Amino acid sequence: MTSPVRVSNLVDEIVVEPGRPIPTGLLQCNTPVVLRGLVKHWPLVNMAEQSARSAVEYLSGFYNGKPCLVNFGRDTSGRYFYDDDVRKLNYDTLRAPIDDVLQKILLSGDNTVPREDDYSSYYVSSTSVDGFFPGLRVHNDLHIPRAKAEYPLTPAQMKIWIGNRSVASCHYDALDNIACCVAGLRRFTLFPPEQFKNLYFGPLDMTPGGQAISMVDFANPDFDRFPAFREALAHGLVAELEPGDAIYIPSMWMHHVEGLSSFNILVNYWWDDAPPHTGSGMNALYHGILSLRDKPEHEKEGWRQLFEYYVFGEAEGAGKHLPEHARGVLGKLDNTSARQLRAMLINRLNR
Repeated sequence: MTSPVRVSNLVDEIVVEPGRPIPTGLLQCNTPVVLRGLVKHWPLVNMAEQSARSAVEYLSGFYNGKPCLVNFGRDTSGRYFYDDDVRKLNYDTLRAPIDDVLQKILLSGDNTVPREDDYSSYYVSSTSVDGFFPGLRVHNDLHIPRAKAEYPLTPAQMKIWIGNRSVASCHYDALDNIACCVAGLRRFTLFPPEQFKNLYFGPLDMTPGGQAISMVDFANPDFDRFPAFREALAHGLVAELEPGDAIYIPSMWMHHVEGLSSFNILVNYWWDDAPPHTGSGMNALYHGILSLRDKPEHEKEGWRQLFEYYVFGEAEGAGKHLPEHARGVLGKLDNTSARQLRAMLINRLNR
């Protein structure tokens, strides 16, 4: 028995006068926040409000001609997902000139009928603004008020997403995110990290966009197959963004993103305020699957306690009772000690 559902809990929001800075302290929130009107002053937003073609012409004026990876879909709903038996993705990723793809998006209308090339959906996803549209951010940019740190912070990545109607299935990012709606309407359905277990995530080694996604069809959820999804919905939040609005999404919050219009543009910023030597948390996850997942239950419980003490507890807390010279990896890590730790791990894994 299936039935379409919608989350009714709304994301908190604030109104930001266009051109004003993001409020100090906002990025220390651990829950999503909608920023109404944050980028309403961007020329790209203004062009998109005139027409989709005006936005395309404005963007094309900055395009440097380099081909990029583009998603070409045959699913008329625009859902970038798997085939029926999860053997492959249900779309093709091909290298193509962006200006050609922009024209296909304009011609595709509401993408209900496959076009001459047998595709009904086109999606330029997660594409570097600096790498493909140099100069665009001179008048279309944000200052991200990140907290000061005692180490160099990696600059925020600015990405652009352009397509017709699309569904980016529920996923998580290990980066903080501000997503700005430039053209079209966007709906975000969000879940806190503790709901991960109720969202039925798919494969780790074959993923759209590099992140595992929920296998639940949010438009028509199968509660017989995914019963715990009801619990996730009870804790979910929803935000609908108009052009000029933005949303802050803290890292590891799951989010399901729908482009609701026949022409959509989103620009987002990703950043990580962790020390550069930390690398990706996915490395630890894969290592944990290899080394711990299939241990006996009593042994796994012991390792769970050790991880709580050494990893998830206070940073450097496990070595406080030791002389500083004896703390080793329990002390403060820097790039040099991190490289030594990686070398030790590689040596152990290769045994």
